[in-house]
Amino acid sequence: MTVDDDNFRFFGLGGCNEVGRSCHIIEYKNKVIMLDAGVHPGYAGLSSLPFYDEYDLSKVDILLISHFHLDHAASLPYVMQHTNFNGRVFMTHATKAIYRWLLSDFVRVTSIGGGGDSRLNSGNETATSSNLYTDDDLIRSFDRIETIDYHSTIEVEGIRFTAYHAGHVLGACMYFVEIGGLKVLFTGDYSREEDRHLQVAEVPPMRPDILITESTFGTATHEPRLEKEARMTKIIHSTLLKGGRILMPVFALGRAQELLLILEEYWSQNEDLHNINVFFASSLARKCMAVYQTYTNIMNDNIRHGVSSASGGKSNPFQFKHIKLIRSLDKFQDIGPCVVVAAPGMLQNGVSRELLERWAPDAKNAVIMTGYSVEGTMAKELLTEPHTIQSSQNADVTIPRRMAIEEISFAAHVDFQENAGFIDMINPSKIILVHGESNPMGRLKSALLSKYSSRKGTEQEVKVFNPRNCDELSIGIRGLKIAKVLGNLAEEELAKLQKDISKKLKEDESKMDETTDGEVNGDTSEPIKTGHTIAGVLVSKDFDLSFLQMQDLHEYTQLSTSILKSKISLKINADISLMKWHLEQMFGYINIVNDDEEEWECLIMDKIEVLVDRTKTTGGGLFITVEWINDNLMADSLADSVVAILYSIDSSPASVKLSSKPHSHSVKQENGEEAEPEKPPPSPKFAHADNQISGRLARISALLRAQFGDTLNMLDNGNSAKIKIGKNEATVNLLDLQVDCGSGFLKSRIENIIKRGCGLTAPLSQYEKK
Repeated sequence: MTVDDDNFRFFGLGGCNEVGRSCHIIEYKNKVIMLDAGVHPGYAGLSSLPFYDEYDLSKVDILLISHFHLDHAASLPYVMQHTNFNGRVFMTHATKAIYRWLLSDFVRVTSIGGGGDSRLNSGNETATSSNLYTDDDLIRSFDRIETIDYHSTIEVEGIRFTAYHAGHVLGACMYFVEIGGLKVLFTGDYSREEDRHLQVAEVPPMRPDILITESTFGTATHEPRLEKEARMTKIIHSTLLKGGRILMPVFALGRAQELLLILEEYWSQNEDLHNINVFFASSLARKCMAVYQTYTNIMNDNIRHGVSSASGGKSNPFQFKHIKLIRSLDKFQDIGPCVVVAAPGMLQNGVSRELLERWAPDAKNAVIMTGYSVEGTMAKELLTEPHTIQSSQNADVTIPRRMAIEEISFAAHVDFQENAGFIDMINPSKIILVHGESNPMGRLKSALLSKYSSRKGTEQEVKVFNPRNCDELSIGIRGLKIAKVLGNLAEEELAKLQKDISKKLKEDESKMDETTDGEVNGDTSEPIKTGHTIAGVLVSKDFDLSFLQMQDLHEYTQLSTSILKSKISLKINADISLMKWHLEQMFGYINIVNDDEEEWECLIMDKIEVLVDRTKTTGGGLFITVEWINDNLMADSLADSVVAILYSIDSSPASVKLSSKPHSHSVKQENGEEAEPEKPPPSPKFAHADNQISGRLARISALLRAQFGDTLNMLDNGNSAKIKIGKNEATVNLLDLQVDCGSGFLKSRIENIIKRGCGLTAPLSQYEKK
């Protein structure tokens, strides 16, 4: 990716036009953020990783993890320990608490020859793949992960980001990111449907410029939650009454806890089911249940109020009475009707796959698919209701499938109505679609473009993008830069503004007094003018601009100031009078500030110091030092002119003429007597062409009239002039060039005109000739 401060860039390393290995890069103003770092559930080993080789991860400033699911977080230790990534990592407290257990189990089930019952895995679909990292990698990376609270804002090197509830699973969040005035919202996986334990996804209070949102279900519409629950419990109840068994494949963490709450409530309301067992088969879920029991404070109102009003905490909804956790299928009594909630959700292996193969031939049994099914998995294949299924232990063996197959999606992803409604509320101008297969994502893009077609070609136009993995998306950004005025400069500008307001109020009161009825019809006052130019120092820090005076720089920015002074030493073969003549020819006037036995010093245009050290002067040569402060380009240019003049004195024809002296000699007359020697020519005199008082007065008055026109009037004495502009009046003494005026602005203008006129015409001198 090339660097362009004016463009926002999006680079998908995974999760673009696919579901799995979510990982996105956003770049703006030389700041780089990575969003999520997952693995693909349909691939194994390194093939399951995002395309990390396609981007220089050392450029990443921060990495934000939206939630703990493997397709969003499982490659994080790999990034932190096996790449050149050096940034900071953030996630919520609950996500970090579950992440530790989740990835420990991920390492266990993906390790070759690892111990333990691989059938009781976490729901990871790559259980047969080689490990991507070790337990040591996980431990070292875990200590570097920082946490963020909901609604808190963290700033890192000019990047501000705030976490908001996303629904979906415990600890899931969406990130509102601000970089240099640009606002970006990344939803991650989110849900706008309230369930039994999670809050719905929040709507951030600020409008983002760019929205990066999931598109898992495209334009599909979900069945209402209560209807889904009623349909599911009805299927379960009828199947159990027939003596059948129910298999519910789930991811161990997330929707599994929601389903357990539904089953717990239904069992408590139906006494005829109390003698039928409900099992939850996942060792990881058993470990993480304590996390759910701890973080009830970030769940919805029903959970929080129920826990806070209970005595001794015995009413914690995750302390189940009717659900049994099993550690191993070896102890599972497969006798009679029962319900088993088992991981993994994709049925690739583990407990859920073994029970599927065991129960599939019996028509009394049923499997209820409650989550999203990824392409290429047994869960996706089962939805086609095949007559046989392949054995996971022997590919040559097929098993008849007679059990009923039901799909009731409890996947906590937004449908089209929820997604479109959320987009309407935050009203972004740019939308980037991620986390969706190509077809659903394409349909969603078309639906959104059709919805906002009336805005096309206007300032409110909405653009929708669906980039593929490793395709760079560049969006031009036109931003408005605003600087804060601080310190004495702010006080001065505020005083001016208050003065203007007071003046306007007095004018309005005066106009009101002039009316006969004491009222002013309509708005007769002019608006206060605020668009004037102010001078100061502009300081930029992490995209924040501050405008202040030089003396306030250290107090408000902790920056220090210094003065850079340049000095050039040179030697010329001339005397001071000749050097002085050349400088006067160029600049008209030089200010001699010191002239003693040791040194001679002059100041040119109040900027350039020329110093002659007389103690080093030998053989008629001068040791000269030229010094000036490098505060602006004009000073440097002026210094260059002075140095150039000094270097040219030795070779200047005028210098030769001025320094040449006639030889004194006798001339024999015809009568033999000696004539008197010739007299040397007179020394040059610096004078104006017309140095009479009358001539000077005429030139000065002509200069002022050229500038001020008919506003200039000569006074009776002929030695003074009056200039009147509006209410301001100035008197100019043409003899001493003093200006008397009550307006500082007009007085300064007249003085500058006179000064510049004298400075320009002074070098236009000539020698007086006899």
